[in-house]
Amino acid sequence: MTVREITTLPGTATLYSRAVLGSLSGKQGKELPDLELVMRDVKIDRANLAAYNRVCGFSQRETLPLTYGFVLGFPLHMSLMTDPSFPFAAMGMVHIQNRITQHRLINASEILTIIVKPANLRPHDKGVQFDILTTLKSGEEVVWECSSTMLRRQAGNAGEKSSTPRPAAQATRSPVANVQWSVPGDTGRRYGAISGDRNPIHLYAFTAKLFGFPRAIAHGMWSKARCLSALEGRLP
Repeated sequence: MTVREITTLPGTATLYSRAVLGSLSGKQGKELPDLELVMRDVKIDRANLAAYNRVCGFSQRETLPLTYGFVLGFPLHMSLMTDPSFPFAAMGMVHIQNRITQHRLINASEILTIIVKPANLRPHDKGVQFDILTTLKSGEEVVWECSSTMLRRQAGNAGEKSSTPRPAAQATRSPVANVQWSVPGDTGRRYGAISGDRNPIHLYAFTAKLFGFPRAIAHGMWSKARCLSALEGRLP
């Protein structure tokens, strides 16, 4: 495995310029690179954390919300997916599943190491999917881990079975709604400004339509964070 130390992250504009160029190149490889990106001595930007808490509905506190580690890792995700060795264009990629394990609360004053690598390329009935594995360490202690499954839509995969089993259908009573949210149309743009995730499918209706969506959709990680913030104080 190639381990690459990242000392300075490229700016968002640079990363998305690379992503656009990658989409124009039409690259479509068949193997994930055996590559691990590592960034050390990462300090929490308190202003960014406060803005994240506001847009996702969390209270302001001295520990990181469960989902904030994804924001810390996202620049490395983009660096990985815009690397010349990466087989797919980053533009239009869809985040379809996310699993987080937090081993303990992380204080906003801690200095962290972020480790990101791709894994598990496999078929999906709409294209191909793979995981981006992210680990946060404080010193030598692993404090947070995340597996993000990404879908790359591709033609010609009709009939191929996904290797991820789907749950069997069950007859259940319809849940009773306890809360309703009114989600402003600029939610994707607001969350994108904080997280750095300015995928066009989240920004405007006309940019989302370029990638097959009828309108701009809110980030899945915003939805996950918003759900968790609604349960803040109700769960251990």
